[in-house]
Amino acid sequence: MCGILASVSSPTDDSLPLDLLQRLQSRGPDHVGHVRRQLREVGRLIRLTATVLALRGDGVTRQPLVDDATGSVLCWNGEAWAIGSEAVRGNDAEAVMDRLAGGEDVVHLLRAVEGPFAFVYLDWPAARLYYGRDRLGRRSLLVKPGDHGWQLASISPVPADGWAEVDADGLYVLSLDAPRLASVRIPWTLDATLISGLGIFNSSCPVSYVELTKQSSSVAQLREKLEASLRRRVLRVPLPLGALQSDAIVGVLFSGGLDCTVLARMVSDILPDDQAVDLINVAFENPRIAAQNPCIAQAHLYELCPDRITARRSFDELLKLCPQRRWRLVTVDVSASLASSHRSQVVELMYPHKTEMDLSIAFALYFAARGQGVCREGREMDSREYTTTARVLLSGLGADELFGGYVRHATAFSRQGYTGLIEELKLDVSRLGQRNLGRDDRVMAHWAREVRFPYLDEALVRWAIETPVWDKCDFAGGGPEPGKRVLRLLAEELGMVKVAVEKKRAILRSRGIRDGLFQGNGAFAYEPLALAAVPSVASGGDEVKASLSRSGYGMGADKVVRNVRSILTMNMTEEQSAFSHSQLAIPSRPYIETATEAADRRGIRGFNATLSQQRPRDWPGLRRRREAHVLR
Repeated sequence: MCGILASVSSPTDDSLPLDLLQRLQSRGPDHVGHVRRQLREVGRLIRLTATVLALRGDGVTRQPLVDDATGSVLCWNGEAWAIGSEAVRGNDAEAVMDRLAGGEDVVHLLRAVEGPFAFVYLDWPAARLYYGRDRLGRRSLLVKPGDHGWQLASISPVPADGWAEVDADGLYVLSLDAPRLASVRIPWTLDATLISGLGIFNSSCPVSYVELTKQSSSVAQLREKLEASLRRRVLRVPLPLGALQSDAIVGVLFSGGLDCTVLARMVSDILPDDQAVDLINVAFENPRIAAQNPCIAQAHLYELCPDRITARRSFDELLKLCPQRRWRLVTVDVSASLASSHRSQVVELMYPHKTEMDLSIAFALYFAARGQGVCREGREMDSREYTTTARVLLSGLGADELFGGYVRHATAFSRQGYTGLIEELKLDVSRLGQRNLGRDDRVMAHWAREVRFPYLDEALVRWAIETPVWDKCDFAGGGPEPGKRVLRLLAEELGMVKVAVEKKRAILRSRGIRDGLFQGNGAFAYEPLALAAVPSVASGGDEVKASLSRSGYGMGADKVVRNVRSILTMNMTEEQSAFSHSQLAIPSRPYIETATEAADRRGIRGFNATLSQQRPRDWPGLRRRREAHVLR
């Protein structure tokens, strides 16, 4: 993994923001390099900087990479697991540069790369600058365009006005010798029928009920695809200089839920027995829980977080199933004061995202990647202060989108059967590249750790897209937890009976950000960051959830939430806002229902109009309308 900075400017503008360089070095502490090129004919200076976190190959590959024959330069941040049908075994940046130096077409080559990446490539003979992110947007790249200057970076400087995320819909090219700079997009694929540029979604509907069981072929196929994905991501990860053999090199963002625990269980089958695996679990101070339990010390209140409860339960199950593995449960407790002290840092890292929702999720990822907490190893009763040594962190993100794990998937099936479910799943997969993975990369890479997404492996996503819906979930069967049924059956096959029936809940990660719900007891959560949402957890509110679901899962629930939140008035400090969503006043159930009935008839506009009309009568404690904590 690397940090990238590229700029096109006049020769007189030769400054490099020191704060930006420091942030890039936080991402890549193993090496920093600079390359300069000047186009005298048009009076332009091109500067390229790269920092390196060495995770591929036998040593540190210094970047930017330069082709001595042509003067072309490559800055590469990512993991090319394969190029076409050929696996990349050594350093992937060198493999990409070797092909470019050999004359392979830039567009053809990058379309063939499988794996997460962001890049900047200066084709010096052609005076062109190529840049972009992979089709699923798994690495960060920001752009600040201008007629006479152009800047690209993995992360923005401070202040950061004018920067935007590079869309993951293709690669972009600048003609450096043109009078005015303007980028041209080259799409990842010319075939519009390919979902996320990877495959054609299987829209078949069964003529009769097809039961999904452990004997179903899709269970074995998922296991094969997921194992291959994990092998790519956890084998041959080098130990950093000075590390001990006992140090963990792989960690899992661990809520104890289905998605992440399946990953942990399968990783244990892949890694050598003597390697430790860190399971990192985050809990935030919750004033509401503290108020309800005045006799319990704050240090013990973290254990009441649902994610902590499930993490310990799943940890015990892993200990029983894989006793030879050196499991380390790393519990990260985040007090309000600790979070407040890091708040400005997180806000700057997540830019250009700047809503309260972004902040809540970014906080969880930031402290998970920081990895500083208390460690319990195996069945040892004693615990110790510990900071994870893992440079690679695995995330379970993507399973819900691929296998129907969200509440709205069940809602779509109940309303429109397989047709509605297929359309909802198809929409989810088509928007994977628009998720907030760039934000997550910026927040987590700050700690010199790389997050990897096994469920978002191209081969696995392609298989999931092309697999019939009844081979992935089982909403027609009427059984418990029909969402992600194929993954639950795989968990059973792996011996994790308790994990297989774990209800869908939130984990402290960036899932389903576009969806939202208001819960009846006054807590605001994100669906499907459901009942254990970051950072305040709450239960109940089923009636309101059901009511809000009618306002448009699949037809713009993100807009519903944004607009509902925009007419809330928050009577709290920013710190409370970030860490105590239980303080958020919400409308009553009849109030929501009236608005959602309008949404059923007239869509989002009807919902918003009705909500605005009734606000003064139903919210006597809310004094005025304002934006709900948009971070500026």
